[in-house]
Amino acid sequence: MTRARGILAVLLTLCAVVVTGCAGFPTSGPPEYGLESGGTDDDSQNVAFIPNSPQPGATPEQIVEGFVDAGSGPGVRGDWTVAREFLAPSFRETWKPETGVFVDERAERDYVETQEGSVDFVYDVVASVDDKGAYERADIATASSTFRLAQQSDGEWRITEAPDGIWLDEAQFPTVFNRYPVMYFDPTWQYLVPDVRWFAITRAPGSIADALVNKPPSEWLAGSVDTAFPDGVAFVAAVPNDEDGVDVALTGDAMLAVDSDVLDRMQTQLEVSLRAAGVTQVAMTVDSTQIDAEPVAVRSTRVPAAPLVLTEQGFGFLTGDEIDKIPGLSAAVEANAPVSVQVGAQRDLAAAKLASGAVVRLNSAGTDAESLDTRVGLVDPVIDGSGAVWSVPEDQPSALRAFLPGGDVVEIADAWSEATAIAGMSLSRDGTRMAAVVSAGGRTVLVVAGVLRNADGIPVGLGTPTMQLAIVGGAVVGVTNIGVTWIDDVSIGVLADAESESTVVEQVVGAPTSLSTASAGMASIAGGTGGSSLRLRADDGTLYVKRGTAWQPTATGVLVLATQQGAPQ
Repeated sequence: MTRARGILAVLLTLCAVVVTGCAGFPTSGPPEYGLESGGTDDDSQNVAFIPNSPQPGATPEQIVEGFVDAGSGPGVRGDWTVAREFLAPSFRETWKPETGVFVDERAERDYVETQEGSVDFVYDVVASVDDKGAYERADIATASSTFRLAQQSDGEWRITEAPDGIWLDEAQFPTVFNRYPVMYFDPTWQYLVPDVRWFAITRAPGSIADALVNKPPSEWLAGSVDTAFPDGVAFVAAVPNDEDGVDVALTGDAMLAVDSDVLDRMQTQLEVSLRAAGVTQVAMTVDSTQIDAEPVAVRSTRVPAAPLVLTEQGFGFLTGDEIDKIPGLSAAVEANAPVSVQVGAQRDLAAAKLASGAVVRLNSAGTDAESLDTRVGLVDPVIDGSGAVWSVPEDQPSALRAFLPGGDVVEIADAWSEATAIAGMSLSRDGTRMAAVVSAGGRTVLVVAGVLRNADGIPVGLGTPTMQLAIVGGAVVGVTNIGVTWIDDVSIGVLADAESESTVVEQVVGAPTSLSTASAGMASIAGGTGGSSLRLRADDGTLYVKRGTAWQPTATGVLVLATQQGAPQ
């Protein structure tokens, strides 16, 4: 293999756009979205790669290698100026780097000149990012692209034909690109729902606004969220303003008919979406005239820091050695001694599975359980904001049912239709996304689907699931406990307990996967608000919390570790 060993200078740069990820959710004010679990660290966001320009006398292989390496340097304006230097003048303006990213393993790259002026570039794909900024992991597979070159009038080789997009080594990728939440509303207009995208840090504000206004949500999520931006309104530019923020220039005749409530929601989506890119002030403009709009209040999905547990003392929030009980609901839980509990956001209802395996709904108004599902082999149920309890048997993943508070039962037809088994499911606290650990093709994987509802908010189906987000393991053999929980608005935690150790997968929907290990014998998992409040319960009743990368015991005697769907307004 022929390789030019150009040196990439890594410099701290003051001219790069610095993106600030949130270290945790605030105790007051609006929630922060999308950069908590697994986000890039602050130092990496101050680093810019400065690739080498073409060297005199470089061979075709060296020109192609230099061009691929130059994908790491988008430059201050995000136009990949150095990469364009490797292209023939006739091709420089037609090449489109923003089309996408191939994330690969740099050490496995190979360049072979198959004939004069033609170079095959061979690489191992780890993941990809499309033109909307959506990230998709891939089983590592070898791919190839052909580059064509021609000698210019000065005798130097330059590329005349190449694929659109850029290549980044998986270690470089989170330094050049960062993840940002493009914010939509749930159908009730109460919650903001993040759709994670990846954009070059140096062009993040414009890319975020373009994705929000000009492009649709991710396909798997599109049927489960709404946007305030009407058809016919388009994003033009994001221009820095005097208030240390940006003016988002919009156009379209539809802006003339937009009422104040819609404008306020548009402002909210823009402000929260751009906040992760370090933008503190946002003004919408049309023809350079600022639009008068104020952000609206949205409902938080925060849950209390204290774990919600059932012990011999009773059911409630564990603070030190004391149990802070939930009026009415704690008595219902204690009277029925369930093996799993999920409490609704208003804390007046809960979905529970009893020791018999039956799924019931518990009510703060009394201690009697409402029997809902007695099918064999049910997974732990979940409850949504309307009080509907979702239940499904392990060996019939497509037989998902939603039991409505009025007694009606909705068959969620064809849920996870390609799966042969389901080990667990978890509903996002805004009610728009259902995560599940399913078996398909001989492997156990984590997938997420959008929740489809009718105009009355009644669930009617699940959208097409995402491609597998994480591989939890092979077919469920030797795994005694599998649990799944939403950690926060973008992150899912999965517990897989095997004979030798327990594995915890932390998966941001639309980002790489991170793993940690704990002692064997872990029985259940529950998310809080952010990765630092992720908890495990062991078979012996010991409660563990994640501190950094280690799992530390914090309590004993826990019979059930409950999950929560939010907190009362």
